[in-house]
Amino acid sequence: QLQLVESGGGLVQPGGSLRLSCTASGFTLDYYSIGWFRQAPGKEREGVSCISFTGGTTTYANSVKGRFTISRDNAKNTVYLQMNVLKPEDTAVYYCAAERFGGCPLLPRYYDSWGQGTQVTISS
Repeated sequence: QLQLVESGGGLVQPGGSLRLSCTASGFTLDYYSIGWFRQAPGKEREGVSCISFTGGTTTYANSVKGRFTISRDNAKNTVYLQMNVLKPEDTAVYYCAAERFGGCPLLPRYYDSWGQGTQVTISS
């Protein structure tokens, strides 16, 4: 059974940084594109970033370009989301999701397997 586990969330002040991790178990990430999504209270889930299964393609939402960086370490079966210069509007539950041989769209409907989410709160 495919399982994804997010970690690394927490409470930080505006301008701070966090690194989220998405670790897979039960399968190898080598053949999966991984997307990061977030959902704030009362809002729809939105795409944040994605890295292709080859690692050669990365995409970012306009709201996080220049601040967030996605990377993958297939040897550790883990994808990371480095988040810098965090803003209060980044506050949300962050989810990672997997799409086999995916083209890396930032649309939730394309992803088959999801983690349980990790809370990120940006507040002074």
